[in-house]
Amino acid sequence: MNLPRKLFAEFLGTAFLLAVVVGSGIMGEKLSGGNVAIALLANTIATGAGLAFLILSFGEISGAHFNPAVTLTESFRGNLSWREAPFYILCQILGAFFGVGIANLMFELPTFAASTKIRTGNSQFLSEFVATFGLIAVIQAGVKFRPNLVFLMVASYIIAAYWFTSSTSFANPAVTLARSLSNTFAGINPNNIPMFLVAQLLGAFAATLIFSWLLKDKK
Repeated sequence: MNLPRKLFAEFLGTAFLLAVVVGSGIMGEKLSGGNVAIALLANTIATGAGLAFLILSFGEISGAHFNPAVTLTESFRGNLSWREAPFYILCQILGAFFGVGIANLMFELPTFAASTKIRTGNSQFLSEFVATFGLIAVIQAGVKFRPNLVFLMVASYIIAAYWFTSSTSFANPAVTLARSLSNTFAGINPNNIPMFLVAQLLGAFAATLIFSWLLKDKK
């Protein structure tokens, strides 16, 4: 598969992912009557389903990373060239912002508006570390043992992580950056972004190091 097709798949897939995450958050909030648990449940189900169909749709084209943390760890493991990685990441970030803009417009909101939703504190940092650690672990174990079920493993993990982490499991630098420009249920205050990015990258590389060792020589 040539690089332009891979890059467009990453752009389009990440755009759809953010449209699902943000759009379902807005819809859930509108229909929940102020019940945050119901809004989060709607957001969770839509995100899990979206991840499943997106990974199935784009996995054979680009690997369906949709996440700079995944791209960096796959490059570190030798599954993606370092020459391609920066282009993957750029397209993921651009796609994420495009998806957020589309989601906002679908609900008659400003295309981009800085979020005022505060997500800060040690609990949020730890949550993002754990969420990203788990995501990378699931991907690496899935690719090793159940490659035909990776789409389901990732979707299932994210559904669970929405509920067992206080941050609702962003686990994705592109998602984090883009969600700062939606002042809705799924948003994050721009001032909180650096902490999330650091936690995500630390979690991703911790998982890569540990699971490279755990899975070594496993058939």
